[in-house]
Amino acid sequence: MKTLLKLIRSNEKFLSLLRDLKAGGNIRAGGLWGSSAAYLLSALAEDAPSQILVVTGSVEEAEEFCEDVNLFRPGTASLFHPWEGFSTEKWRPSIQLPPEHLQILRLLLFDKDSAGNSAGRRTTSVIVCSVQALLQKLPKPDTLLKNTLKISVGDEMEQQKILSWLTDRGFNKVSRVESPGEYSLRGGIMDIYQASSDRPIRIEFFGDTVESVRVFNPDTQMSVERQKDVNILALRDEPSSMGEDGSLFDYLPGEAWTVLREPAQIEKRALKTTQGWPQDRPEGQLHGQTQVQSWTLDYALIKSKWSKHTTLSLSFLPEIGKGPHNFEVESVERFEAPPPQTDKVLGGRQSQGSELAAAISALNELGRFRTQTRQTIRAIILCANEAEEKRFQELLADAKIIGLELAIGRLGKGFYSKDAGLILLPHHEIFHRYRIRRRPRQIVPSRPIESLLELERGDCVVHVTHGIAIFHGIETIEHEGQRRECLVLEFDGGSMLYVSGSKMDLVQKYIGPREHCPPLSRLGGQGWSRRLKEVEQAVTDLAGELLEIQALRQTKPGIKYPGDTEWQKEFEAEFPYEETEDQLKVSQEIKTDMERRRPMDRLVCGDVGYGKTELAVRATFKAVLHGKQVAVLVPTTILAQQHYGTFCERMADYPVRVEVLSRFKTRSEQKAVLEALAQGAVDVVIGTHRLAQRDVRFKDLGLVVIDEEQRFGVEHKERLKKLRQMVDVLTLTATPIPRTLHMSLLGLRDISSLSTPPQDRQAINTILMRYDPQKIRQAILFELNREGQVYFVHNRVYNIEQVADELSRIVPEARIAVAHGQMSERQLEDRVLKFIDKGFDVLLSTTIIESGMDIPNVNTIFINDADLFGLAELHQLRGRVGRYKHTAYAYLLLPTDRPITPEAEKRLKAIEEFSELGAGFKIALRDLEIRGAGNILGAQQHGHVQAVGYEMFCQLLKSAVRRARKEPSPPPSKEVSISLNLDSYLPQEYVPEESQKLEAYRKLSRCSSTEEIRDFEMELRDRFGPLPPEAKNLLAEKELRLAAQAHSVRSIVRKNGKVVMEVDDLRKAETGLYDVRHRIKVINGSTVHLELPSRDTSPEDAVRFLRKVFKLGV
Repeated sequence: MKTLLKLIRSNEKFLSLLRDLKAGGNIRAGGLWGSSAAYLLSALAEDAPSQILVVTGSVEEAEEFCEDVNLFRPGTASLFHPWEGFSTEKWRPSIQLPPEHLQILRLLLFDKDSAGNSAGRRTTSVIVCSVQALLQKLPKPDTLLKNTLKISVGDEMEQQKILSWLTDRGFNKVSRVESPGEYSLRGGIMDIYQASSDRPIRIEFFGDTVESVRVFNPDTQMSVERQKDVNILALRDEPSSMGEDGSLFDYLPGEAWTVLREPAQIEKRALKTTQGWPQDRPEGQLHGQTQVQSWTLDYALIKSKWSKHTTLSLSFLPEIGKGPHNFEVESVERFEAPPPQTDKVLGGRQSQGSELAAAISALNELGRFRTQTRQTIRAIILCANEAEEKRFQELLADAKIIGLELAIGRLGKGFYSKDAGLILLPHHEIFHRYRIRRRPRQIVPSRPIESLLELERGDCVVHVTHGIAIFHGIETIEHEGQRRECLVLEFDGGSMLYVSGSKMDLVQKYIGPREHCPPLSRLGGQGWSRRLKEVEQAVTDLAGELLEIQALRQTKPGIKYPGDTEWQKEFEAEFPYEETEDQLKVSQEIKTDMERRRPMDRLVCGDVGYGKTELAVRATFKAVLHGKQVAVLVPTTILAQQHYGTFCERMADYPVRVEVLSRFKTRSEQKAVLEALAQGAVDVVIGTHRLAQRDVRFKDLGLVVIDEEQRFGVEHKERLKKLRQMVDVLTLTATPIPRTLHMSLLGLRDISSLSTPPQDRQAINTILMRYDPQKIRQAILFELNREGQVYFVHNRVYNIEQVADELSRIVPEARIAVAHGQMSERQLEDRVLKFIDKGFDVLLSTTIIESGMDIPNVNTIFINDADLFGLAELHQLRGRVGRYKHTAYAYLLLPTDRPITPEAEKRLKAIEEFSELGAGFKIALRDLEIRGAGNILGAQQHGHVQAVGYEMFCQLLKSAVRRARKEPSPPPSKEVSISLNLDSYLPQEYVPEESQKLEAYRKLSRCSSTEEIRDFEMELRDRFGPLPPEAKNLLAEKELRLAAQAHSVRSIVRKNGKVVMEVDDLRKAETGLYDVRHRIKVINGSTVHLELPSRDTSPEDAVRFLRKVFKLGV
């Protein structure tokens, strides 16, 4: 796209405008339709002396302009979005600026010389912001500099002073740095994750000298790049800075240009932002009304600031009397298909065939226009992706349209620039598709968390051999002249077991449905082995049953659907959002299943709001196109209505009849739907358990979609089980399936996981607080002021009206609706639908909103008496917000008149801590993983998980699956005992945190090759510094242990100048020791003596000698 800029840069009007800009002053340019203003600015940016600040009249326009500039000049433009920070403590927007703000300010701040001019400009950057963002106060540059710590390689800096600075400026000390605002110290290595950076920094010291500055990956914790220095911005400003009236202009160099996109619109919006708060509410009561003066700059001040810069005003209206800067740009409406007309017979838009015909006619017109115009014109159609481009290539070829170019890119609005001889026409405008624009953000996939990392003293653990115990921490012990670290486990009767760090893989954290530890096992007793056998038999039966169902499905003739038709491709292209990689992958897995002869039975697992419904919609459409009927079963009436709206909206353009069957329908309405269903007049029916009743008959059922199957009763589940053998079944669950369980079931159940959040899915700010009417009022009004809505969950029907009265007193400005399951169907439907249509501001309800309520405009939720909810339930409720681009808030309200139980406190702490996207996978360690096991395997397995712990259960299940499928089992690895009078452990001063030691020992215990040990050594060196002798010995012992296993050696002990080896296979051992055969003496069939170089050989030299013996290098 960058090459297109040459077309306008040679134009005389452009050159005249550029000359005037270089001369300075206030310049105006007009006639710029569509996205031509961004095109023009992208061309001008090449000659700009410094940064360009573009101001628009709205946030949406800023997003579009930024995206358009990046199309023409990739990576050039940055969006300065207005922050929506909100604090329940001090009742003002948070002083912690968003990371994207800090990134831009840092670039501007550290890229100028002492006079404020751009120094050594790396690239010309374009900063795009709405006038709302421009009016928000910022700390002055001097304040930010004063709150910046620069660290360079070679600097002499006291570590303690750096730590004090970080703590005072809002950073939190943690053992492992993973999120912005955290820091840690391990010996001479300091990790810092500042909000203004995409990745954290690792600083290594030698004494007080900075030896290196490295960027590292927070997931792997490994360094990826070296830097000479780093500027660390404070997370928290000093209190004195809070009254400052700094602005973005204070950070711009003097030669920067200011560009105003539609100045009249900017002024109108600025006045509304600073003066236009609602006046019909009591003075001073509205949250934000008092803050507007505290946190918004005066518009006149802003105008005076931009007047000091060269200013370019861009408008779609031609400038009167300003001929040289009037550009000839026209709309491209004549090349678009006419807007679709409603077809009342189909209940939607015109049929696809006529729509395509209209589009082809419009494209023919474009082709004719291009060839008939005297001027040489390039006409380019922009497609969103490769698939869309391919479809267009086929369409143009079939219609024999030539001369039109295709390219991949997203453009807000098309235009025809006569000055450049260029027509740009985005695909979405040709077909009048609704287009969603997204705020660009970095997607961080959910990172699987090792269960043992969460192990704390007093936790319940499972020893693979001995059973349930209590973990009492790590102790350094001395045994036979060797110092080692061991996990201390307490069993029944107070018996203690010390487990060496090298045998860490024998110990698992107990994850089960209890709040407290189950009965401890007796060390040396038979209880644990009996329990294991019981569970092993149960999972063997389960694996056999699943295999039997799978085999039965393989023999049943299912429906073999054809590949994707043009209608299917077009239907999927109409999806207004951008699919995640996970969605595309799972969508293809579903289609592959449907295109096979056997019936589909696929389970799709994904966190709340991760796009499962769209997958169901696409599968449904594929089935309907093949003439089959589809039943969609959901657990609640409200979710049925929600899905009904979604399916109707998505399929409105096609001849598909969608109906809903729930208690919201009268008996006569239900009867009419059932008759139409039996006659084949209904293509898709959505309903609750009503659909699983015996009077529901289909003419030709092809697909059943089940949402949250675990919430249906036993009788209904049995009916669904029978359906699985006859038709395709797609099951959706919001329970994130744990990876361990997923792997255990491979080959027996078709399972797909969605773990990447959609791009507009926002992390939710979770706030835990006591019930406080004033704070509740302020938070609700904050949401209403940004034209949003609120959920207030109160799960007791008997006094819900009292809560409604209290909320009405607290926030008389808000329109409040009450909804709960004991209402009449009509009343409940009426209130929920009115809330969806923005007829109410606050929906006060029971947990009926937990499943499926998807209203993007609701971005604040209150959960009253949050301590009475389970962890999974809180997570599900919280997932009802954060579905749009606004910052979302979840307030967990605690009672003021009763204490909170320790168990509830743990749950609330977990839900508050894990508020990032994909948090369900972390929360799963206690609550969701157990629920997931019950949901996927059946309630009868719940007790077996409880008996042996989750991880052991998954191991037994995996083995049972392997046996059921008659796959060979890997030979059990035999533990090698090594005693060389060598201290081998991770010293406290090297790895100070117990959780990090547990992680390190477990990683080492899982190393199965010399290469993996070398990688682990590099990780230790990177994260903790040079290895001390004890750590080197630990790794050397691990290498020897692997080599001994390979040579059938089970024990290596140093005695009186020789090494005594116990072997299982003498011939195999002798083969491995062939090069030192002259030093070997075979005592019997299982004992070998290996003579050391001398009786005085040190333990370290003995290790080096054995490494040579086993050919491990030195």
